[in-house]
Amino acid sequence: MGSSPDNQPANFKRLPVEGLNLLQLTDSHLYADPSRCLLGINTLETFDQVLAQALQESGTPDFILATGDLVHDASDTGYKRLFGRLQLTEIPTYCLPGNHDIPGKMKQILNQDNVHTIPSVQAKGWSLIFLDSTIPNSDGGRIDENELELLEVLLRSHPDKHTMICMHHHPVPVGSRWMDTMVLENPDALFKLIGENPQVKALLCGHIHQAFDTEYRGVRLLGTPSTCVQFIPRVDDFAIDAIPPGYRWMSLQPDGTIQTGLNSLPKIPSGLDLASMGY
Repeated sequence: MGSSPDNQPANFKRLPVEGLNLLQLTDSHLYADPSRCLLGINTLETFDQVLAQALQESGTPDFILATGDLVHDASDTGYKRLFGRLQLTEIPTYCLPGNHDIPGKMKQILNQDNVHTIPSVQAKGWSLIFLDSTIPNSDGGRIDENELELLEVLLRSHPDKHTMICMHHHPVPVGSRWMDTMVLENPDALFKLIGENPQVKALLCGHIHQAFDTEYRGVRLLGTPSTCVQFIPRVDDFAIDAIPPGYRWMSLQPDGTIQTGLNSLPKIPSGLDLASMGY
């Protein structure tokens, strides 16, 4: 499966024009109060900075994917503020919930104009499927029976299209003991369906606040840094990484291969609490 290294500059103008070009923004953790900070940094400020840089570096992508933990306090005001930012881009944007979100509230507020909370979209020979992996009142994840049935229907509906599945929770352990207590609870059910549908090329997640790129059962698994704070990879206990906020760019090619990389802000936001033991 073809790819470009994660340190390649993000510039869609240099990528093949026939690709489906995407930006992934994840784990923005916004609040109703625009001045409120998470672990010492203002999450609205870093989201705005990452979004502006991503659009400047990429030109105009086909879609933006917002993969959960969008509003930390799940407030109406936070979702409305996020909608306003995304609406101004005029780029079709697809949002899915994370463990800090309230899915029903998201569907009410983030499902108008160019911003969507729909199960799937097809474009340029690809099908993107958006799953809800949340469990009410839990940080962990699960693809429930309704979502599995929906996934099966969507996969059978487009067997001729290369497919990427998007959800918030990581489907396999990433090697951090504390984070892997919140891994997807039922990966076997998910990968059974994937194994029956060879058109699935990749699975994209948020949640882990760090870079992740591996292959599992023939499918590429991708995770992405947050637009705010990052976690140190492969550690037993919660720890903040001294890495700036960032995003992932992707170009899904007609032959089923994926070009992708990560870009970040030029510096760590001032005030980041590297000594924090959790939030």
